[in-house]
Amino acid sequence: MFNEIFSLILDTLSSLYLMIILMRFIFQLSRADFYNPISQFVVKATNPVLLPLRRVIPSMGGIDTASIVFAVGFQALVVVIKLLLLGNGMANPLFILAISAVMVLDVILNIYFWSLIIMIISSWIAPGSGHPALVLINQIVEPIMQPFRKLLPPMGGLDLSPILAFLAIKVLEVVVSGLHGQVLALAY
Repeated sequence: MFNEIFSLILDTLSSLYLMIILMRFIFQLSRADFYNPISQFVVKATNPVLLPLRRVIPSMGGIDTASIVFAVGFQALVVVIKLLLLGNGMANPLFILAISAVMVLDVILNIYFWSLIIMIISSWIAPGSGHPALVLINQIVEPIMQPFRKLLPPMGGLDLSPILAFLAIKVLEVVVSGLHGQVLALAY
């Protein structure tokens, strides 16, 4: 019973912090407003690890590689803790890194999926809202929506391009799920 409770707490807290790390990556990737209060919280929550890590791991092509390395490393640490908690012992480090990378990809896709849903609902309920969370969501979703809007421009005031974005995200989720299965198959 203690292991289940600890596992639940570990999953919840680690998922939240992993999401914060990945939000930092996504905010920088989409060039979201750095001075937004939510952005400032994310920066303050990740700076203690990312600032020293950036001295060692430089950005490549405008992509904050230190954030990705931090996210995969953090997820790997959580996987190791859970393996030890379940009494499975230490697994192959390459397996741990591979499964952690796939899990990070899955979280990134989930962030975009839910951000897209929030953007759509807020466009119905509170169009043009200046709420800091909605502003950030629009800033991170807009870069991925532009290619889909070129393929399917608004028709009669309706923007149907999110359907294509959802389809693309779901296809990527299937690919990530397949990778997850392949990594697990290699472990055994």
